[in-house]
Amino acid sequence: MISYFQGLWFNPFVLSDNVEQRKLAAIMFTDMVGYSALSQRDDRLALELLEEHRHLLREIFPRFHGTEIKTIGDAFLVEFGSALEAAQCGIEIQRTLAKRNHDVPVDRRIELKIGIHIGDVMHRNGDVYGDGVNIASRIEALAGAGGICVSMDVERQIRNALEARFEKFGSADLKNIKLPMDLFRIVLPWETGGISKRDASRSSKTAPFVAVAAAVVLVSLLFGWWLMQRSGRNSRNASTASPKVTAIASANVPDKKSVAVLPFVNLSDDKGSEYFSDGVSEELLTVLQKIPGMHVAARTSAFSFKGKNATAQEIAQKLGVAYLVDGSVRKSGEAVRIAARLNRAETGEEVWSENFTRDLKDVFAVQTELAQTIVEQLRGRFGETDAGSTAKEKIHAEVQAAEKGGTKNAEAHQNYLQGRFYENRNSEKDTGKALAAFQAAVALDPKFALAWAGSGRANIWYCNFATEGGLKSFDAHLAAAREAIARALAIEPDLPDALFARSMIQTNFDFDWKGAGETLQKALALAPQDPALLAQAGNLALTRGEVAPALDFYRRAVAADPVNSQARSYLANCFVVARQFQEARTEYARAIELNPAAPWYHAGLGGVNLQEGKLEEAANAAQADTADWARLTILACARWSQKRVPESDAALAQLIKDAAETAADQIADVYAYRGDKDKAFEWLERARRQRDAGLPSLRVDPYLKNLHDDPRWNAFLRSMGLADDQLKISAR
Repeated sequence: MISYFQGLWFNPFVLSDNVEQRKLAAIMFTDMVGYSALSQRDDRLALELLEEHRHLLREIFPRFHGTEIKTIGDAFLVEFGSALEAAQCGIEIQRTLAKRNHDVPVDRRIELKIGIHIGDVMHRNGDVYGDGVNIASRIEALAGAGGICVSMDVERQIRNALEARFEKFGSADLKNIKLPMDLFRIVLPWETGGISKRDASRSSKTAPFVAVAAAVVLVSLLFGWWLMQRSGRNSRNASTASPKVTAIASANVPDKKSVAVLPFVNLSDDKGSEYFSDGVSEELLTVLQKIPGMHVAARTSAFSFKGKNATAQEIAQKLGVAYLVDGSVRKSGEAVRIAARLNRAETGEEVWSENFTRDLKDVFAVQTELAQTIVEQLRGRFGETDAGSTAKEKIHAEVQAAEKGGTKNAEAHQNYLQGRFYENRNSEKDTGKALAAFQAAVALDPKFALAWAGSGRANIWYCNFATEGGLKSFDAHLAAAREAIARALAIEPDLPDALFARSMIQTNFDFDWKGAGETLQKALALAPQDPALLAQAGNLALTRGEVAPALDFYRRAVAADPVNSQARSYLANCFVVARQFQEARTEYARAIELNPAAPWYHAGLGGVNLQEGKLEEAANAAQADTADWARLTILACARWSQKRVPESDAALAQLIKDAAETAADQIADVYAYRGDKDKAFEWLERARRQRDAGLPSLRVDPYLKNLHDDPRWNAFLRSMGLADDQLKISAR
């Protein structure tokens, strides 16, 4: 339970009017460059940029525990608890504005000067006074557009903690400050250190010793963008088909025909519109992924850089791509503005950019035009585009084919984007929001096949993961999933999203291996790069006991989506089956690092230790798992082998009490591991009746190996359609 006091935030400024408070604090002053001159030329534009600037900065301050004291026209006065947080905040502000300014005309750019000092301040009547404030306000003027100037006191405190270097200005005499001060300029990560003539002349009028000013920040911006959360649409035991395996290229060697679509930045006034900017980039990624001959980094990996400070080169190296697409989305009322860029990843060179401003209802046409243009640009660089209208018509046809299953209803489309946004968060609460959004979308447009497929996936998530409500809830979600997928495929029979969901139902709940194989084979023919489909293919191969092909599919899924924790957990599980425990340990550790809250990852690592006889390590690893059924499964087995029988019994009893209707397969695992064959078969039969999604892994489940010499084992495999002769028939 959260302590009452943990839920309270103490605001030092909530004091009576006549109370004074003196303390040591870091003070930041910010000031807009050229605001007064712009106000005289165009007061309406000046006010618009002022409000946008305030909106952007007020989103950043709290992330670094900054407290806004007041605004003074176009300036901010902000207090921080430490010099490091103030400096980090200043860097993030300049980074955000550099990204924002890159694709806008000069007269619409927002450039700031920032000054930071740490010293003694006094709070009185909601305001702040003292030398700390005075010095910060004086040194801000020396920072230069796009720059950050700090005092020697600040530099001394953060020089070894901040991942940036400092350039010393020398000693400066500041107005109304008695002693000269040594000042430093923070060299921002995206700066190259050069200076243009325009910058030199402008900075010389205010501060001759400022080395780099605004234009350099803008020109060298190409190294500072990159932005980032996760996928995981299925349970750990999902299974599917076994199409032909092809070779895997290393994710670290860029394919010249490869591209990553990074999440577009949300510049809308409404922070809640992030789903829309994410959705625009995700839909573009999905379309490009279906274009023949193009390698596109998967959504999870591309979006893993959201909010991060990675350079273009770092992203390219991690994703193995030669080109990057990024941009921004600004939604205001019924209008939307989409800015997009195509960059060469190795150098950061911009090779194409375009701005699209349309009515919101025309966003579909913008997305189509954007996709076609990017395909044309890439094909031209691949040396594959023929001149003339024929090539354009071919690309147009490819893009239109990739866009099938959509809607022309703007409101339904926004609901769908919200559904995808919440679905990607992979939690029970957010899956509920996703399901509601998908249902709202199909209510507005009953022929919206992609939204029906989304509704099916959300319902399947509940069947795979949720224990709330037991069998009654499971049956209701499964029935809803079947209906939604049927509706999607009736509208669009060749929709990969819907085919994927149908293969999930066929494998996890219907145990229809032949049907699942046919469905998945069709889906992979339509979307051969989809990492979720590749992982499903690996799962079905593992269901059949084909470990080597399964490993190949999982490796391909990981290569397509290197930071997808789900794909790595599948690969880790397959390494356990192959008894390659060190590799399994490595992959589970990577999965945990990517998504520590996902069910089974910690328990899976515990399972590796269990297989190696490291019993206490197994129990300790499992204790961190967020899913009680996963934690209790490993704990019951580990304590049994340690001969701590009462603790094993208690864990098993709790597992049965909490999850008998949804985790019968795991209960059978524990009984089999403990050598209680009668109970194990009893719970396996119950799992079959309850359509437990863990059963497809029967043939390779290491916890069930004690049952293999029992006559009931082959009989149960036959009841599941997993006997050797049955699998040979289903594979034909």
